[in-house]
Amino acid sequence: MRRMKTANSTTLLQSARKIFLRGFIYAGIVSFFLNFAMLIGPIFMVQVYSRVLPAKSYDTLYGLIVIGILGIIIYGLLDFVRNWTYTVMAHGLAQRLNLPALQAGVLQSVEGGVNEGGAAIRDINELRQFIGSNAVSMPLDAFWSVVFLVALLFIHPVYAMVAGGFIIAMVVMNFITDGLTRQAIKEANAAQQRHVQEVANSMRHAEAIEAMGMLPALVRMWRRSQGEMLEYSNTANVRTRIVLAITKSLQKSLQMVTVATGAFLVLSGAINAGVLFAGMVLTSQAVGPFAGLIENWQQWVNAGQAWSRIKALIEHEGSARQTMPAPVGDGDLSVEHLVYLPDGRDIPVLRGLTFSLSPGEVLGIAGPSGAGKSTLARCLTGIIKPTAGGVYLDGHSTYLWERGSFGRAVGYLPQSLSLIDGTIRQTIARMQDSDPRDVIRAAQAAGIHDMIGKLPHGYDTPVREGMHMLSGGQMQRLALARALYGDPKLLILDEPNSNLDGIGEQALIAAIVEARARGAIVIMIAHRPSVMAVADKIMVIEHGVVAQFGPRTEVIEMISPEARLANDARRKGIMRVVPAAGDVG
Repeated sequence: MRRMKTANSTTLLQSARKIFLRGFIYAGIVSFFLNFAMLIGPIFMVQVYSRVLPAKSYDTLYGLIVIGILGIIIYGLLDFVRNWTYTVMAHGLAQRLNLPALQAGVLQSVEGGVNEGGAAIRDINELRQFIGSNAVSMPLDAFWSVVFLVALLFIHPVYAMVAGGFIIAMVVMNFITDGLTRQAIKEANAAQQRHVQEVANSMRHAEAIEAMGMLPALVRMWRRSQGEMLEYSNTANVRTRIVLAITKSLQKSLQMVTVATGAFLVLSGAINAGVLFAGMVLTSQAVGPFAGLIENWQQWVNAGQAWSRIKALIEHEGSARQTMPAPVGDGDLSVEHLVYLPDGRDIPVLRGLTFSLSPGEVLGIAGPSGAGKSTLARCLTGIIKPTAGGVYLDGHSTYLWERGSFGRAVGYLPQSLSLIDGTIRQTIARMQDSDPRDVIRAAQAAGIHDMIGKLPHGYDTPVREGMHMLSGGQMQRLALARALYGDPKLLILDEPNSNLDGIGEQALIAAIVEARARGAIVIMIAHRPSVMAVADKIMVIEHGVVAQFGPRTEVIEMISPEARLANDARRKGIMRVVPAAGDVG
C-alpha cells in the first residue's frame, strides 16, 4: 500500500535540515577565522628570516614567540569551538530524528515485516558519527582555501598559480572518485543490510536451526550473501585506493614543485629563503583539504545514503495519525466495507467486510489458513491502514486514533508470539509505570500469577531469562496477561489457545467471560473449537470475504449436521465448530 508524503514529515525534515545548515554556517564562520589563525606559522617564518636573522634582534624574536604562542592558543580555541559545534549539531539531529524515524520504522516494519526501526537508528548513528568527525570540516576548509591563495598571491603570483593548478587536479580527482565508487558503495551498503537482516531473522529461530541441523545450510547461505557484500565493498575499496594512490603521488609532487618554484624565485631574487618556507606551508594548507575530501569521500557517500534512507523512511510514514489524545468510549465497533490490498498483490486479502459489535459481545472468527483472519485483526487494532473502507470504534477510525490513548483501551494478542525485553512486570504492564495491583490482576486473569511466583525473581524476572524456564503455553499466557492489562474495552485475540493445554484454555475462557461481563468487545480467532463455546457470534471468512456471520447457534445450524461440517472441513478447510453442551441445535 503506497503512502503519500505528509506535511508533518516535510516539516520534520525541514527542521532537521535547518539544524544542519545553521550549524554548518556557524562552523563555516569559525573556519574562516580558524584558517586565518593558521597563517601564524608562515608569518612567523617570514618575520624570523626577514627581521630577526638580518638584525640579530633577540627582542624581536621574543616578541614574535609571544605573538606566535597567542596565535596558537587562539587557533586551539577556534578549533575546539568548531568541533563543539559539530558535536552539538550531531546531537541535535539525532534528538530530532530518533523518535520520528523509530516510529516510522515501526509502521513500515508492520507493513513489510522488516526491522526498519533498527536500520533507521543505525543510519542516524552513522550520520551523527560522521557529523562529529573531521571529515565534515573538509568542504569548509576547502572553501576557505581562498585565504591561503590570496596570501600566496601576495607572496608571488607563481605560488598561487601552482596551488591553483593542484587544486584543480584534486577537484578532478574528487569527481573521478565519486564516479568510480558511489554505486559500488551503495550496492555494498545494501548488501550489508541484507546480510545483517538475514542473520538476525535466522537467529530468531535458533532452536529450530539447532534441532533440525539447519546451521550448515544457513552458513552456506550467509557466506553467499557475505560474499556479495564483500565483492561490492572490495570493488569500492580498490577503486578508492587507486585514486588515493594517485592523490598521494600528487601531494608528494606538490612538495617538490613548491620547493623547486621557491628555489627558482630565490635564485632570481624575487623572494628570500623565509618566504620560500612560508610558501611551502601555505601551498600545502591550500591544497590539503581537497586531498582530505578524497580520503574521506567514502564517509561522505555513506552519510549521504544514510540521510536518503532516513528521509525516505520518514516520508513513507504517510497518513499522520491524530496527535490529540482522545479517550475511548463505550460505543460499538463498526467495520464498514473493509478492503485491504498489500503492496505487490493484485488480489485484496480482505474484500468488503462489513459487520458491527456492541459492548459485551464476543465474536469468534474461523476460516481456513490464508483467509485473511490475522489481517483483519491487524486492521481492527489500527496497525495497518485499510486500502478502502474502515474500522471505527465509538465512531472514530482505529487507524487514525492517537496511539497512546487508543492503546490503553485495547488488548491484542498477535498470532506470532513476541515479548519485548524487560521484566515480567514490565512486559505485562506494556513497559509503562504500573500499579502492582493491576499487574497482578492481569496475571491472575491469565492464570499465571502462581507460575510467576515460582520464577527466581518473581515479577522482577527478566523475560529473556524467563524464556528458558517457561513453556510455549506459559509464554502465551504471559502475552495474554499483557493483553488483559488495564481492562481493555476492545480485546482482540489471534489464535490465543494455539499453545495452551486444558488448564490454560480454562483460564483463557474465564478471562473472555470476565471481559464480556465488564462490557468489553472481544474478538477471538481460533482453529480449535473449544473456546468458541463462549462466543455470542461466529464469523466464517473464506478468501477474504464473510461466508457466514451471525449468532453462534444460527451459524452452527447453517453448517450442521456434523457430517456436513466434517465434509466441508475436509473440502474447504473450514474449522469445525462444535456447539457447547446445553445449546439447542
